[in-house]
Amino acid sequence: MSYTILGRAIKNEHLALTVLGTVFGGAYLATRGSSSKKAEPPSTIEKIKEAIPINAGSSEEEQLIASIKSFIAEAEKADTAAGGSKH
Repeated sequence: MSYTILGRAIKNEHLALTVLGTVFGGAYLATRGSSSKKAEPPSTIEKIKEAIPINAGSSEEEQLIASIKSFIAEAEKADTAAGGSKH
């Protein structure tokens, strides 16, 4: 069986293959994504570090905050040097 389209006889098989090719081709093109790399947004930890200021009330608190910051920096450096995992 065939259909007459624009004065020509078109077989059912050709119509079916054309429809399937169009559907799957369109789905592929719609879902393949963009080829350009997007910049990573800052992580939650980075956002928190920027958002929360730490104000010390005395010199002892300043020393404590400085030692905590240096400990965190060393731990992050050791984690990245060891090929650390993202949590």
